[in-house]
Amino acid sequence: MFRVPAVRLWPGALLRVLLPSTCALCGGGCDDVVCAGCRDAYARPRAMRCEQCANPLREPTALCGRCLDDPPAFDATVAAVDYAIPLDQLVLQLKFGARLALAPWFARQVRDAMLARPNLALPDLLCPVPLGPRRLVERGFNQALEIARPLAAALGVACHPALALRTLDTPAQSGTAPDARARNVRGAFAVADPDVVEGRHVGLVDDVMTSGHTLGELAAAFKRCGAARVTNLVFARTPPHP
Repeated sequence: MFRVPAVRLWPGALLRVLLPSTCALCGGGCDDVVCAGCRDAYARPRAMRCEQCANPLREPTALCGRCLDDPPAFDATVAAVDYAIPLDQLVLQLKFGARLALAPWFARQVRDAMLARPNLALPDLLCPVPLGPRRLVERGFNQALEIARPLAAALGVACHPALALRTLDTPAQSGTAPDARARNVRGAFAVADPDVVEGRHVGLVDDVMTSGHTLGELAAAFKRCGAARVTNLVFARTPPHP
């Protein structure tokens, strides 16, 4: 189990005393961005997910039918929560409201979801999904990187912020028709330093996984550079439409 030295907790504890927080979901007073009650009510881990794509399963099996029929380039996915009300509002607050204090909380939920899978090997390094230059300028930050940094620190692995490159500034997947999303990101990524990747287990970090095409395309780029394994580490997973 990961342990944080007590001395490293003092600054955060002092700050919480001086600047009391309110829960981003219920508005009640708490010592974190989300109170324990809301976390227990809304962010409890889902018991059964596909080990490869993290879609919910109805029966206790390792892989869903889609991953068995058409395996993606990535080897595993860890998702902390479903992308659903009210947690979807936290994602929007981080991404479009610049509430950056949510990112370390997201990272802790991902870490806990990883620890709930004791047979899952930890990645050798973490890499955030890169934003296109235009969106990065508009937003001023990459929410995936904001999650990846505290997650890497919690896991004790290196974070490589610029290892993945977005070579095509594609339209946002959220505004792209579902049947066009794979085509939208095809060939959109490259790896800046293949020597860092070869033979290693890479963890790809993002806030939300929807269709999985972005992470699949990025995983394929890493596999072409010799990555031994690619695991997606995401805060929220959008359940498939019925």
